[in-house]
Amino acid sequence: MTCQKLCLALLHWEFVYVITAFNLAYPMTPWRFQLSCMPPNATYDFLLPAGISKNTSNSNGHYEAVEARFNSSGTYFSNLSSKTTFHCCFWSEEDKNCSVPAHNVEGKAFVSTVNSLVFQQIGANWNIQCWMKGDLKLFICYVESLFKNPFKTYDLKVHLLYVLPEASEEWPLVPQKGSFQVAQCNCSVAGRCECRVPVPATRLDHTLLMHFQVTSGGVTFQSPLMSVQPINVVKPDPPLGLHMEITDSGHLKISWSSPTLLPFQLQYQVKYSENSTINMREADEIVSATSLLVGSVLPGSSYEVQVRGKRLDGPGVWSDWSTPLVFTTQDVIYFPPKILTSVGSNASFHCIYKNENEIVSSKKIVWWMNLAEKIPQSQYSVVGDRVSQVTFPNLNATKPRGKFTYDAVYCCNEHECHHRYAELYVIDVNINISCETDGYLTKMTCRWSTNAIPSLTGSTLQLRYHRSSLYCSDVPSVHPVSEPKDCHLQRNGFHECVFQPIFLLSGYTMWIRINHALGSLDSAPVCVVPDSVVKPLPPSSVKAEITVKIGLLKISWEKPVFPENNLQFQIRYGLSGKEVQWKTYEVYDARSKSASLLVPDLCAVYAVQVRCKRQDGLGYWSNWSAPAYTVVVDIKVPIRGPEFWRIINEDTTKKEKNVTLLWKPLMKNDSLCSVRRYVVRHHTSRNGTWSEDVGNHTKFTFPWTEQAHSVTVLAVNSIGASLTNFNLTFSWPMSKVNAVESLRAYPLNSSCVILSWTLAAGDYNLVSFIIEWKILTEDGDIKWLRVPSSVKKYYIHDHFIPIEKYQIGLYPIFMEGVGKPKIINSFTQGDVRVQPSKDKGEEHFSKGIASAKALGSEQTWWFREQQGGQCVWCEQDRFWQVL
Repeated sequence: MTCQKLCLALLHWEFVYVITAFNLAYPMTPWRFQLSCMPPNATYDFLLPAGISKNTSNSNGHYEAVEARFNSSGTYFSNLSSKTTFHCCFWSEEDKNCSVPAHNVEGKAFVSTVNSLVFQQIGANWNIQCWMKGDLKLFICYVESLFKNPFKTYDLKVHLLYVLPEASEEWPLVPQKGSFQVAQCNCSVAGRCECRVPVPATRLDHTLLMHFQVTSGGVTFQSPLMSVQPINVVKPDPPLGLHMEITDSGHLKISWSSPTLLPFQLQYQVKYSENSTINMREADEIVSATSLLVGSVLPGSSYEVQVRGKRLDGPGVWSDWSTPLVFTTQDVIYFPPKILTSVGSNASFHCIYKNENEIVSSKKIVWWMNLAEKIPQSQYSVVGDRVSQVTFPNLNATKPRGKFTYDAVYCCNEHECHHRYAELYVIDVNINISCETDGYLTKMTCRWSTNAIPSLTGSTLQLRYHRSSLYCSDVPSVHPVSEPKDCHLQRNGFHECVFQPIFLLSGYTMWIRINHALGSLDSAPVCVVPDSVVKPLPPSSVKAEITVKIGLLKISWEKPVFPENNLQFQIRYGLSGKEVQWKTYEVYDARSKSASLLVPDLCAVYAVQVRCKRQDGLGYWSNWSAPAYTVVVDIKVPIRGPEFWRIINEDTTKKEKNVTLLWKPLMKNDSLCSVRRYVVRHHTSRNGTWSEDVGNHTKFTFPWTEQAHSVTVLAVNSIGASLTNFNLTFSWPMSKVNAVESLRAYPLNSSCVILSWTLAAGDYNLVSFIIEWKILTEDGDIKWLRVPSSVKKYYIHDHFIPIEKYQIGLYPIFMEGVGKPKIINSFTQGDVRVQPSKDKGEEHFSKGIASAKALGSEQTWWFREQQGGQCVWCEQDRFWQVL
């Protein structure tokens, strides 16, 4: 012990330089090995690590001894020879023979050095571990010195020199010294160094030649040359996703997933332990699958498991152990403890019930839903002596109960229920996916909403799809090979996914996958062919006009370039305004580029839009085109000239009469569509016929100098003058013809007066009547209206003031001139009787009379109806006539 401490102390003063021979390359064993160097006079039992054999043979062919010679001189130990030879060899756990070659091997190198008492006495040992990292990018070696110094720690430096040829053929036995590359190794205070060599993926099966240079406290060693193929020493990453669950049959299933993708299959070593009140055990198994079934599970038990992996066929290195996973079972075991499923499916729970350290027989177990509804025994099944099963067929969606979004399923014995329960989540995955291809045929946008699906905490939704080369299958199905598609939530609550570029005739089968820790659910798949869901661009160059002389609304457009299919068109039109009341018109002829429509008002501004869709019914309607508006222009000559009346002013002193014609501006529907001016056409026997242009005025005065003077007022627009016009003849003899015998006026209310008149006996060629009224006490304007000659009663609608006196006159109009008027200056007192019209209102009248008779009244009744919140007399709808 004293010698060892002394030797360690003397190491601080030694500087040794060692160069080894390069005539042989040591084939590296996967995982780990040791490099040992010792003087020739050392006792092997003392120098070599425990278990190393002194056999100098090399029968197995896997290990080579390497000899290092030293020139020694020093001041401390004069008994050392001038030349000291160190013998170095490799050994491993698999082969503990340390072979030492003869002294006269040619090619051995030796160098001059100072005394190295420590190494001459005990030699030097290093642990070396090398492997290829699981990502197949780095070759890693760990070098750890087994020579520990209890007094002082020297700086440790390690360099890895290597050659990795580009070709896979073997290198010469002695490669050129200058061909080696140097990899810097990082060393820790504990004396452990890590060296990293990058390996290209194309050279994994090439032979890597390397050796180490180790320097510690001024002492330098150079290892023998080593060789290895990186693919043969791959150390995978530890398995991922270690998971334990109870199967339907009550067994414990241990599962995991492979680490990074490797070019070969792995085998796995699983070690696990079970600790329960009934049993305690440990086991270690090697499997090639990524799961392992472990016996029956017991309530109130604890299971701990770890897994590691290694190449299945061929050499390799075991990975590190995965992080331990502990799984503990309760007194009542549900398997699975939670189920996520969709509407219409079936679900089953299993249960093992432990009560006071005894497992309840499966035949004595009963099941409850939410502790409120006992599940019928017809849904029970006995799986074994300990395991009971309940099945729920054709499930409905779970109805949320407050914050609970699941149904609680309880497994109970005959007398009580444990507080633990299983959770059943039933989701309606009926998600509608709609897609449309843009009018340029470059992309397809798909939309879907989850508003109808109750949110499940921790779940994510993803659109997945599979594209077939051509069209869709008759029955779409979830394809085992699918791709996810990024979708973005829009403000309207819909998710949008864009496929670009697209294959127009390919079938895109897509569905929504709900991912959750409990599992995943897929909505019903739909298949879409982009060519069948095209939403064309709207028609362009839309124009609208009212055709001149014909008087039709004409709409024209240009069809979009895409798609090339035959298209149908839809037109909507309406009077322009804040809220357009649209009417639609269909155009099925794919060749059409215009349409003409009848409209009621030719002088209004119409808004027009056009859209299109494939004629075979596939796809969508395009958006409406930008609106086009008609411009109000004159379509035809005015339908008629204005109605007019006159005021006659007579100057008796001068014996002159002046006639002032009055008319109202012609409305658009009569003028079609504007009036530029009015023309008064005169005719007398002496002067013949002449016309006067009065512009836009609605009043015109002329002298009445002849016995008969006929006038006509024409309306003129940009097309021409009105063809149908009203004529009025002023005749002195006719002004004395008394055709009206009586005239009565009955005020119904402040807004309506009924006029009734009778004619004198005679054969009159009446054209019409003019009713004229005004307030007697004022010199205001005269109001007038024209009524047909066949009418003998008429309702005047105006604002009548009850306290005022009115003058009402009725003028008969003959072809030969205006007759003598009947004028009254007061309203007739008393009621007026009514009778039903012959063409309308008999049913209403009969009901009114019946109501009056039912009241037993003998007086005359006025009948009226309610319209728009105002009391309007029935005459407005011509239900009644005045007797």
